[in-house]
Amino acid sequence: MTHATSSPTPASGARHSAFSITLLAIAAFVIVTTEFLIIGLLPALARDLDISISAAGQLVTLFAFTVMLFGPPLTAALAHFERKRLFMVIMLIFAASNALAAVAPNIWVLCIARFIPALLLPVFWGTASETASQLVGPDRAGRAVAQVYLGIAAATLFGIPLGTVFANLIGWRGAFWGLSALSLLMLLLLALYMPTLARPERSSIGQQMRILRDGRFIGNIVLSVVVFTAMFTAYTYLADMLERLAGIAPVAVGWWLMGFGAIGLVGNWLGGHFVDRNPLGATAVFVLILAAGMSMSIPLAGSYVGLAVALTVWGIAYTALYPVCQVRVMKAASHAQALAGTLNVSAANAGIGLGAIIGGYSIEQTGLASLGYIAATIALAAAVICLLLVQFKERRATDAGLERAGTLRR
Repeated sequence: MTHATSSPTPASGARHSAFSITLLAIAAFVIVTTEFLIIGLLPALARDLDISISAAGQLVTLFAFTVMLFGPPLTAALAHFERKRLFMVIMLIFAASNALAAVAPNIWVLCIARFIPALLLPVFWGTASETASQLVGPDRAGRAVAQVYLGIAAATLFGIPLGTVFANLIGWRGAFWGLSALSLLMLLLLALYMPTLARPERSSIGQQMRILRDGRFIGNIVLSVVVFTAMFTAYTYLADMLERLAGIAPVAVGWWLMGFGAIGLVGNWLGGHFVDRNPLGATAVFVLILAAGMSMSIPLAGSYVGLAVALTVWGIAYTALYPVCQVRVMKAASHAQALAGTLNVSAANAGIGLGAIIGGYSIEQTGLASLGYIAATIALAAAVICLLLVQFKERRATDAGLERAGTLRR
């Protein structure tokens, strides 16, 4: 058992704790925006570095696959570090990485600038909610965690469009400089106002890893991979679709993405509202809505009103599936729900990377106009997996009932 050498310093009151949690939420916004900002920058970045849009899209794949592969082991390895120092180091590395991205002369340097922060994103994601709970105590832990996740949701909803807007005003390099400055600001604020907490105990994850022996849990992880593949096959290239298919001026694309994110707030609420009742059912319904919205966006691209309707349907389902998948996977775990949540993050990033690959390949082979239909087909496959998991669950429940009946007869 490992503890800090000095006694923990608690927050000086409810107001201090609330401010510390707000800092974590803003840090979460900066960190997750660093991951997703590049989606809105792809067209400008590809033009400036003289590479194809599909090649630029593989920067999304690189980040996602790095999170997927290194997230669980790095989170386990670093989870016992004192959290204030851990968060400060993470923000320093994000500041340096975003600065490197801002000055990158070619795609290879930009790859390095994307790889390094991808190593630490899941470490922050996996520890921030626990830290928020520790700051306020168990009685208010739920609200504290929700506030941190609001920062993550805000990054998903608004980080990309805001970055796109600023990129058109000051260039894509300026957008990365802005993220670097925000990271340094967060480092300073965390150093000044974040209390030092007790160092967490070291613990083995061997027992937790037993959830990987559960076929139903593995099925839910696979489902998350397919869902996020469907989502990001089209969403990775949404900015390019808006420019080239809908004829929207580059300077206005960010505002369309902002609208997409704003309507997503409805989806975020709907997903959280319905997932507790029936996680698999909610997943199936929202992937069907997602398929409809993505496929509608292609034939309606010529009409701003029609496109707005399609993006509304798409955006609601897209955002709803984030909390739906997270809760569904955690509920599928018989134990070790924290590890289950981390594994779902890895699964989601596997889907993000696969989606970027499939989308980029589809653009080269069949054209940009095919993306909505290809992504919708993958979403339909996810709905089929939902049905198979329901049948698997019912069959296992029946088998368990028969086994209990046989035991009673004996």
